[in-house]
Amino acid sequence: MPRQSAIITRELKLIRSSFTRIARSFGRISPLLAATSPAALAAEPEAPTRRRPRLSPQQRAALKLQGKYMGTMRGLKPSQRSLIKKIRVQKGIRAAIQEAEKLASAS
Repeated sequence: MPRQSAIITRELKLIRSSFTRIARSFGRISPLLAATSPAALAAEPEAPTRRRPRLSPQQRAALKLQGKYMGTMRGLKPSQRSLIKKIRVQKGIRAAIQEAEKLASAS
């Protein structure tokens, strides 16, 4: 079994070599950091902004109606959904939403 002093000496050598490697790394990175402005380091890269689509009032109303339709369909059972889909084809989306709301409140 190794003596305690040998173990301590080995561990201290490992620590010293680790500090030497860290100091060398800082030596390599310091010129790069000095060349970069502090503001550029602090600022996070901006995500590309997504352009918002320009919607006409009719398009916006259609999207709202579609969202309402999808929201009412979400809580229905598969058999009820197929019924509502048939109503949408025959009578339109507004009638389908009304019927879906009736079915949802009855359940």
